[in-house]
Amino acid sequence: MAESDPSEQSSFDGPDLAILQYLAQRPRASFADAGEQVGLHERTVARRLERMLRTGRVRFIAALVGEHLGEGLVVELAVRCAPGRLEEVARAIAVRPDARSVEVATGDLVVLAEMEVADETELIDLIDRTIGGMPGVLDIHSALVLRLLLTAVDWTPYAAEPTHMRRLAMDGLRPPPPLPVDDIDRELVNLLAEDARMPMTSLALRLNLGESTVRRRLNRLMGSHVFQLRLFAEPSVLGHPVEARFRLRVEHAHLDTAMRRLAGEPSIRHLVVTTGSDNVLGYSSHATTADMDAFHARTFSGLDGVREVQTALLMRTYKRAGRAVSAR
Repeated sequence: MAESDPSEQSSFDGPDLAILQYLAQRPRASFADAGEQVGLHERTVARRLERMLRTGRVRFIAALVGEHLGEGLVVELAVRCAPGRLEEVARAIAVRPDARSVEVATGDLVVLAEMEVADETELIDLIDRTIGGMPGVLDIHSALVLRLLLTAVDWTPYAAEPTHMRRLAMDGLRPPPPLPVDDIDRELVNLLAEDARMPMTSLALRLNLGESTVRRRLNRLMGSHVFQLRLFAEPSVLGHPVEARFRLRVEHAHLDTAMRRLAGEPSIRHLVVTTGSDNVLGYSSHATTADMDAFHARTFSGLDGVREVQTALLMRTYKRAGRAVSAR
């Protein structure tokens, strides 16, 4: 991935953040509508958004959520490395298309990765031969994701109300059954991943369908939890540069109550239940390390049934939500 122009890596200003906040929830809104909301001319909105996108710290996300569709397997890996090989291994995993996220954190000398595979056979091959055979890899610990509660699009520090998925998790409710997705829907999602703001006329032309049909399909997808279409900004852009990872060992009798409480913490931006004795994994974002410390003390001390807590500060993120992360 090409390095961004250093002049574009400076902090975003107030109008930039206002545009981000508006388009995060309405990624296909017109620049005129966005400009009216934030008090800027539509051409200024377009120019500012293009500049922010060029930094690599802001991007559109358009993807189906395999966990909610019941497709494939998602596994969390902790790849232990030989001294001096950590970054080499992290970069080698990050370039793989089946890697969703890759980072390194304080604690053991490991690369942390979230990978998506088709089935158990592919998972064994990934762990034993592919990553296990990389130079510098000493050991691998794996945990299968059993339940997805929150993703990065549910972390909205600027919003007054939680997202629909966060509200469900806070109420202890599972998502509704997934809506059926056919080949045309998948092609539509692929086109939006290519350009989330592709005009309806272009989408219809590429799909060889009428505009009304495409609009109806898109509205149906956007109303479902199986599809994510958002403008996403790195946490540092939104004033939360301190990122943490936590693993909890929670007794199963207290698991549902613990997940409800954790989902209600606005600092948490990713939350899953996994296999293994350490059965809860999450990520959080904070303005300062003091905020992170206060969050850990307040949140984990109040959870019944927690037998062990492991926390770590993320030192570098190489990939997030399937895309490389630009150096800050």
